Amino acid sequence: MITTSALTKRFGSVVAIDGVDLEVRDGDRYGLVGPNGSGKTTLVRMLLGLVYATSGKIEVLGRPVPKQVAEVLPDIGALIEGPAAYPYLSGRSNLALFDAAGRGGSRRTRRARVEAALERVGLAGIDRRPVRAYSLGMRQRLGLAAALLRSPRLLILDEPSNGLDPRGIREIRDLLVELNEAGTTVFMSSHLLFEVEALCTRVGVVDQGRLVVQDELAALRAPTGRVVVDTPDAERAAALLDGRVEERTGQRLVVREDDPARLNARLVADGVRVAHVAAEHRSLEQLVLDLTSASSDTAAAP
Repeated sequence: MITTSALTKRFGSVVAIDGVDLEVRDGDRYGLVGPNGSGKTTLVRMLLGLVYATSGKIEVLGRPVPKQVAEVLPDIGALIEGPAAYPYLSGRSNLALFDAAGRGGSRRTRRARVEAALERVGLAGIDRRPVRAYSLGMRQRLGLAAALLRSPRLLILDEPSNGLDPRGIREIRDLLVELNEAGTTVFMSSHLLFEVEALCTRVGVVDQGRLVVQDELAALRAPTGRVVVDTPDAERAAALLDGRVEERTGQRLVVREDDPARLNARLVADGVRVAHVAAEHRSLEQLVLDLTSASSDTAAAP
């Protein structure tokens, strides 16, 4: 669905994207993560022909971008940064204008398409108030509705949960899973790591313009070779395990061991009460922290 080869973008002396080889496969729910200023939005904009590469290649839906971007745009739904709209018009009127500007949509079915898109993003009961009166979350939902007007094969989204409350984030996540299961490939950039972890099946991590890792999320979160134990007999457990306890916080022990069942059996056999035992998995947050440098939002010390 999306491939790039040695993709590079320079703004003067600044290298914003540095030799990125991206691969988004048919059916993926792909999450692009990294610190603020790492190049995520620049990369997303390049995929849509909004920013031209300095060097390298981009293919989207099998066509070169930006050379043949007009041929694939009807099959792509996109939400990039803040969704644009005419502030003095209603959401419905904005969507109708957006739909009229695109190719391949029948005028006779436009109203039905607009209503269906509004319903899918939770704005079915929207009134006639102008967009300038919308909250940030409502504007984000409206932008997503615009991306869904033509039942796209590929969704390219930049921070789709921006401005949404926790219930709204969950609703949009459920919608994206539903769309993906119906055949739409989802590619999104986000700084909400918990949301990417809950939604995505494949992840790419960007740092200072470079793609530092790209893999299945399940593979990246494989067991660490340690086991987490919760026991009210932490002192006895630590003494019994003799040097294999690498971390201890209250009743929680992190033990160097790759078989939770074996460790549990040993502790119980020696009379240690075990409330919980499980293999430790590295979180996406820890992975990103380990692989990336500081955010561009971090102020330098005076």
